[in-house]
Amino acid sequence: MNTPMFLLRTFKRSHVRRLDQLRHLITGKPHPRPRTYPECRQPWLLRRGYAVAPADNPHFQSLIDGPPQLVNSGRRHGPGLLVLWLIPAIAFSLGTWQVFRLRRKTDLIAKFEDRILRTPLPLPLRVDPSAIEDFDYRRVYTTGMFRHDQEMLVGPRIRDGKDGYLVITPLEREGNSSKILVNRGWISKHLKKQVDRMHALPGGLVSVEGLLREPWKRNIFTPENKPELGEFYFPDVSQMARYTQSDPVWVEETMRKLLVSQLDGLQK
Repeated sequence: MNTPMFLLRTFKRSHVRRLDQLRHLITGKPHPRPRTYPECRQPWLLRRGYAVAPADNPHFQSLIDGPPQLVNSGRRHGPGLLVLWLIPAIAFSLGTWQVFRLRRKTDLIAKFEDRILRTPLPLPLRVDPSAIEDFDYRRVYTTGMFRHDQEMLVGPRIRDGKDGYLVITPLEREGNSSKILVNRGWISKHLKKQVDRMHALPGGLVSVEGLLREPWKRNIFTPENKPELGEFYFPDVSQMARYTQSDPVWVEETMRKLLVSQLDGLQK
């Protein structure tokens, strides 16, 4: 501190104190004492010009010097702890589900590849619909005549960015009056009418070789079929079999040229 300033402040304090004493002698009033606190017996700390720090109080105790306290002692845990517990649990369950899903798909692919590579079986005259699941993707063959008058178009179906339909034709089998449903392939939308594709409608006795498939499963977003109007949005095997008086047997023709390939050749 600068020495002249310190002397000036000391002279000012002593001068003010003497003036206060002289004023009290003239007026007869007692000289007031500086106010003190029971916790702090140092009156000079309350004078103007001095800063009061907590450490100057002899009864002051900091948080570091005091005993430790548990903040959440006796309180219930909120929903945040439950969320923190659910995050790893959900992540573990999703990972486990993905592993089992991958294993299931791998087993299905191996099973279907084994069935496709096997020698095709002759389709029995009478097929039990409940046994088709055990022969799903099994190659079969049969003979009969296509009933083009009962043809059904399922769609729309997109192929290579073009709109079209799946052609489903009942096959009246040779030797009995039973019929099955054959998926002959995909056609473009502008070939919807049979008169525009007469050369792709085989007549007489034909041999069909393909994959035996179990009935399709419909999702909640697919609209209902309207057989009376000839509109089929989903290949409902049971419904289509009742509509054409056929057996609920679905065969996807694979071992001959697809209908779309025949029609592509006609357009060239």
